[in-house]
Amino acid sequence: MSYETLQVTRDDRGVVTVTMNRGEVHNALSAQMMDELTDVAGVLGTDDSRVVILTGAGRSFCAGGDLGWMRAQFDATADGRATEGRRLAGMLQALNTLPKPLIGRVQGAAFGGGVGLCCVCDVTVGVEGALFGLTETRLGLIPATIGPYVIARIGEGMARRVFMSSRRFDAAEAQQLGVIARVVAPDALDAAVEAEVTPYLSCAPGAVADAKALARSLGPVIDQAEIARTVDALAARWQGGEAAEGVGAFFEKRKPRWVR
Repeated sequence: MSYETLQVTRDDRGVVTVTMNRGEVHNALSAQMMDELTDVAGVLGTDDSRVVILTGAGRSFCAGGDLGWMRAQFDATADGRATEGRRLAGMLQALNTLPKPLIGRVQGAAFGGGVGLCCVCDVTVGVEGALFGLTETRLGLIPATIGPYVIARIGEGMARRVFMSSRRFDAAEAQQLGVIARVVAPDALDAAVEAEVTPYLSCAPGAVADAKALARSLGPVIDQAEIARTVDALAARWQGGEAAEGVGAFFEKRKPRWVR
């Protein structure tokens, strides 16, 4: 597998590491990266790999939406914005339904869509000092397409603590909320991830896949109707004046008019 925005490696045990490889822009989610993550999930879902690790290059795990991708939404039609929403939603669903254990290795900050990626992993390990945040409302947007996965992971009550305020929270609170399962020192991250990987290598791969599918079916329903509803909600936000003001203020390096 060869990708421009991802580095994919595999060891002799069948453990595959997918590294978001845009460290210079904090692994922000461009359209290309979304497509490549969707593609790699499809490939790994049908090959003989046993466990998949998702991580990022550089200082951040994932900073959310790419600035160029966000800027393009200003000039897009309503249909174009919906298409981009479906691109993001499709990536998240492909990773969420991957019939292999997906382990998140969070070596740095995760914001917006980065939190969504944490929540589609079956278990996520993060480092001390990492910051997290659902930062969309600061831009006049909402955490729509990632919403079903965040709610499925942490529940409505926990989500309401951070879902609307855009405030940043540290790794300890991320663990308390349920976004990540463990917090470790940076030099202990690889060992902690390996501790999550190893048990699966003694399990029947088909049974693991079926158990994961059953767990998903017993939890909150995330089907095509639910995904379409979140895409429509995000597209509606993009069409409103608050998104134009919030995202415009971000690019112009000024405070939006609602800041007090």
